[in-house]
Order: sequence, then structure tokens, then C-alpha cells
Amino acid sequence: MIDEIHAARDEALRRVEAAAGVADLDGAESALLGKRSALAALRQRLGALDPDERREAGRALNEARARVEEALAARRSELAAGARADRLEAERLDLTEVVPTRRRGHLHLVTQTRDRLEDVFVGMGFVVAEGPEVETDWYNFEALNMPPAHPARSMWDTLYVDLGPPESTLLRTHTSPVQVRVMQAQSPPIYAVMPGRTYRRDTADASHLPVFHQIEGLVVDRRITFGDLAGTIEAFTNAYFGPDIHTRLRPSYFPFTEPSAEFDITCVFCKGDGCRSCGQVGWLELGGCGMVHPNVFRAVGYDPEEWTGFAFGFGIDRMTASRHGIDDLRELLSNDIRFLEQF
Repeated sequence: MIDEIHAARDEALRRVEAAAGVADLDGAESALLGKRSALAALRQRLGALDPDERREAGRALNEARARVEEALAARRSELAAGARADRLEAERLDLTEVVPTRRRGHLHLVTQTRDRLEDVFVGMGFVVAEGPEVETDWYNFEALNMPPAHPARSMWDTLYVDLGPPESTLLRTHTSPVQVRVMQAQSPPIYAVMPGRTYRRDTADASHLPVFHQIEGLVVDRRITFGDLAGTIEAFTNAYFGPDIHTRLRPSYFPFTEPSAEFDITCVFCKGDGCRSCGQVGWLELGGCGMVHPNVFRAVGYDPEEWTGFAFGFGIDRMTASRHGIDDLRELLSNDIRFLEQF
């Protein structure tokens, strides 16, 4: 009987190995271990054996059944893994697929605008500087003449990071912290622009984005005046928009500049005649500017009696929208190929 048990075990193992799929294996399991299986039939014959033979045959049957159960589990795991791999391969998205076309991809419109702005300012003698997007409160606010609880902080809807003491680390709300870092890293004279991504707790709509792009400029030297600021903005506007587009300055307030101003440009759509885009006034608001506040110089160790300077900044996304007649900033994030291929 022992030989019969071993023969039944070996036949069962061969059938398990031959199973082509999980369904086949499920059917084989019932045939190999069920009530009508060869091993079950052998177990029913144990009663006819004498005690010693019954004991030995029973042990052999238990071992054979255990071997078959282990083989079934191993084969089921193997077949399931193969089926899963086949399913994943069938459902795989080929992200490297290239649709046959003669068209080539190009930089995003905002990136194109940033590159053009950098080229214009480099041509005017500026260098490009960059800084971290996750900043400390000191760089983003305190060094810019906004101590804790300063009411001007409400002008920026700040996103704080869960790092360090509460409200000590944040996603920068403007690129002005880069100005502070540049001044800390070198002595004047400084002629630099700082483009980059910024963050505010805004709800996305036609004129606002929670993640947007800015470019700021900083000049620090001896005998720099407000007239130099106005001339620089006018020169930039002419170089970027063309000689028909000019600027004007309006008094404003920023805690890190004094005096401060908003600067407008001639409406690029109506060339100053008045249209719906400019509200019939002939001007479009572009950004803010002013003379660097003495407290900002003191924060970085500059002597405000020796050095003067100016700063300006504006949104790259809004400039992009103005230049190309885009009436909803959210289009810049849509990734709609029908929109993107126009530029």
C-alpha cells in the first residue's frame, strides 16, 4: 500500500505542475484532494490493515497529502503572479509612444516668456539670480521690513510649512527673499533679476493662481535715484513690448520700498486709445516698484547712508496673458494641446 500511496502522490504532483492556469488548478485540487481522489480512496482502505501497517500507511498518507497541498499553494502563487503580469502588460500605458507627426514640441508659453524677460534684462546689464522656494519667515518677511504681526503681512496669503517652530517656514510668497540672499552674498554694486515660482493661498480663477511666477529686479549702487528706476522700467518696456509701449508710475505702498509706486504700461491691445481690456483708460497695470527701504539695507549689513537702490517686480503669468490676449490665467495650466500649440 505504501507504493500505491507514493504512486498517487507522484501523479498528483505531476497534475499540479501541468496546470496551465488558476482555473485548471482549482479543478485539479478537487480531483486530487477531494472525497473521490486516489488519496481519499487509499485512506478508506486503512481499516482493513493490521495496526502496525495502518500506522505506517496513515503516516505516509498524511505526508503525501501535505506534499500535494504545498505543491498546490506554490503553483497557485506562481500562476497568479503570471496572470497579474500578463494583465499589467495588457493594461500598460506606453507613455513613450510617439504619434507620427511632423510637428515638434516646444517650451511652455510661461517658460518662453521667462526666457525672453531674462534675455532682455541680461542685455541691459543685469545678472540672473535664483533662490529656494521654501523660505524662512526672516527672509520672506522680517528682512523686508515686516516684523512679526506687521499689518502689511496680510497683503500676502501665506502657505506655511510644518517644519520647525510654528509659522517659521513657508512657501515663498514673492521672489523678494532672493534679493536679500543676493545682498547677503556680495557687496554692491548689484544689478540682478530674480525670476521664479511663488505661492499664495489663492483660489484659482481667471486672474489668480495659487502657484504663479514672478520676476523681480534689484539695483544697489552709489547715487541711485528714483529717476534711474523710472528710466530702467521704460527701457525694459520698450525693449520687450516695442517702442510704441511706454510706462507711467503711480504712488503706492510696499513695506520694503520707500517711496513706492505701481507701474503701468500702455495697453498693448489698443495702444493707449482705450478698450475693454484696459477699461477704456489706455493703460495696463504691470507691477510694483520703489526705492529700497533703509531698513532692508540694515538687515543685510549695508550702510543706507552709502548705498541706495531700487527694486521692481511683476507677474510673469499675467504678462504672458497680457501679451498674448489670454483672458483666463487657468488656461496656462490646462495642458490642452489645442491651446498650447497656438504659441
